Amino acid sequence: MLRVIDTETCGLQGGIVEVASVDVIDGQIVNPMSDLISPDRPISPQAMAIHKITEVMVRGKPTIEQAIGRYHGSPYYVAHNASFDRRMLPEMPGEWICTMALSRRLWPGLKYSNQALRESLQLEVTPPANLHAHRALYDCYVTAALLIRIMSFSGWDAPEMIRRMQVQGSFNTFPFGKYRGQKVDDVAKTDPGYLKWMLKNITDLKPDLRSAMQRALSAVD
Repeated sequence: MLRVIDTETCGLQGGIVEVASVDVIDGQIVNPMSDLISPDRPISPQAMAIHKITEVMVRGKPTIEQAIGRYHGSPYYVAHNASFDRRMLPEMPGEWICTMALSRRLWPGLKYSNQALRESLQLEVTPPANLHAHRALYDCYVTAALLIRIMSFSGWDAPEMIRRMQVQGSFNTFPFGKYRGQKVDDVAKTDPGYLKWMLKNITDLKPDLRSAMQRALSAVD
């Protein structure tokens, strides 16, 4: 089982107003759960404009510490931009998988928001009809559909996805050449022609380094 989890917040600095999850079991999306949460700070107008969750809606709701227990119980938690949700939530007893990081690895050159990937990859998903994008449960359904696509496209199981994420991190710098030790992203900004030359002429580049270079170039084009 992999549990896809998502949070909505008072702003980029935190303060959870909603948490939700769905489970992915044998390629199926099951067991939806969601809770509105009483935050520890006011909801910013900018955040409210995105998720449409108001102070009235969260008044009298449980705190995240009171609600989070029922979301425990999975060996793996999956989120889109997992570093954000992992930072927002209390300690979760499981390993984390990031669908954004894996999508960057598998499909360089795309836009990587949930909705952009849903459109680009033509994901088949039916979120709850009474919700909209940027509500936690709605976004869980989209992320779960993306996870299923990642697994079917790559053939990776959960341990392999974690391993690939770890390996990907080792290719943030050049392991050889005149820019050895420098960050791939920095070289893409200062000398994109060098990266393009390498991609065209060096046929035995490691796939992870090739993907990192393609991602870096797409970000500056």
